[in-house]
Amino acid sequence: QVQLVESGGGLVQAGGSLRLSCAASGLIFRINAMGWYRQAPGKERELVAGITRGGSTNYADSVKGRFTISRDNAKNTVYLQMNSLKPEDTAVYYCNADVVTTFSINSGMDYWGKGTLVTVSS
Repeated sequence: QVQLVESGGGLVQAGGSLRLSCAASGLIFRINAMGWYRQAPGKERELVAGITRGGSTNYADSVKGRFTISRDNAKNTVYLQMNSLKPEDTAVYYCNADVVTTFSINSGMDYWGKGTLVTVSS
């Protein structure tokens, strides 16, 4: 139906940068809000950043000023630019999207990617 595929994770030293991408494909009529979540070992999944279809954004306090979320509606893709990375940013990062599908245009459904690992070394 709908697939979300993340890319761009990897190993980086503290202070470095990474850019995550998440492309949605499938029976998509429209994508409403999109976002990035992360889950560190032994911790609950948490919201990192979100963006509406119109481009309004919100961020977790821990990443404000360092991370930037953006999206390309024509490509059904959301990005997360991560700068000044810290060891505590180490986690699996998941893409999330509220998708209105072509077979159910009256309401959206939540879809998740499988995650991409970001490791920040000190």
